[in-house]
Amino acid sequence: MTQPLTDVDLTTLIGAVAHDDTADPFPVLGMDHIRFAVGNAKQAAHYYSTAFGMTCVAYRGPETGSRDVAEYVLTSGKARFVFTGEVHAGTAVGESVAAHGDGVVDLAIEVPDVDRAVAFARSQGATVLEEPHDLADEHGTVRLAALATYGQTRHTLVDRSGYNGPFLPGFAAHAPLFHAKPPAHPKRYFQAVDHCVGNVERMDEWVGFYNRVMGFTNMKEFIGDDIATEYSALMSKVVASGNHRVKFPINEPAAGKRKSQIDEYLEFYGGPGVQHLALATGDIVGSVRAMREMGVEFLDTPDSYYDTLGEWVGDTRVPVETLRELKILADRDEDGYLLQIFTKPLQDRPTVFFELIERHGSLGFGKGNFKALFEAIEREQARRGNL
Repeated sequence: MTQPLTDVDLTTLIGAVAHDDTADPFPVLGMDHIRFAVGNAKQAAHYYSTAFGMTCVAYRGPETGSRDVAEYVLTSGKARFVFTGEVHAGTAVGESVAAHGDGVVDLAIEVPDVDRAVAFARSQGATVLEEPHDLADEHGTVRLAALATYGQTRHTLVDRSGYNGPFLPGFAAHAPLFHAKPPAHPKRYFQAVDHCVGNVERMDEWVGFYNRVMGFTNMKEFIGDDIATEYSALMSKVVASGNHRVKFPINEPAAGKRKSQIDEYLEFYGGPGVQHLALATGDIVGSVRAMREMGVEFLDTPDSYYDTLGEWVGDTRVPVETLRELKILADRDEDGYLLQIFTKPLQDRPTVFFELIERHGSLGFGKGNFKALFEAIEREQARRGNL
């Protein structure tokens, strides 16, 4: 029987590396939270509580003095999602949902010094959406600012070193929305955000933005035949903070016989945006079993993929037959191996989806699985009539 990993620290879990922050012009501590604009925040929060095993920890809405929006904050380990919905028509949240559907509007980053980060970003030509400012309540003070990135996505910069409240000032602690997690399910289905993938029309422009504005370095590059099938292709470059605690793969479509997944996303989302979020887990088998039981749909992988998997991946923590049963992919590089699986889109539009990833030394993104993965996505595109 496959045993889950135990006592895995965050650094190992997300493939972080040692880094000298003193020499970094834009040091980061990690992902702070990911904000979704949704049509119904209460229902979205309930779904992610049940299907993703997350715990509601904070809320703000009309009852707490927020007249325009209702927001639920859910956590799983270090991962934090915020679901924001309007409570009356005419808000920016409603406009976002009308234009894009439910989607990610903010990839918030925790930094040790908001003012320093904004000053550097501004000097490199960044658009500052919100100047540095403080929010305070009885739990302390948070310093915030916000930068624009691709499409209508933003990066809120957060320094919460002087705060011990449930999330941010204005939010009240909230009891969990769902209590009936079966005993056989893992305590947490995932423990952190590993990486966040953006789909854009001009990849090199946005790679240059992160290089210049945040001092991120180019970690990986996938071009040409790296991500190509018989019908479609895309190009991708991965930018990362110096410590690899924040990683942003950036995709753009490439010429192909048919419409690529990136083209489909850009069409249905209405422009550039966040395509998928990779969630780090120490027990991908337990997580997939639990999430399937709660109704999450994952992409299918043909049995033929597993017939020769052991020949090039070698031994992994999970037997090949279990990988085959659960349709989990595996890949190995010079640093180790990883296990991964992808959900189908989680909303009506074929836009945002999720990845579960379990790393064992590998700092990669599953290059050996690209062909199998994108063929699986194309099968779903064909079912939607969008290939």
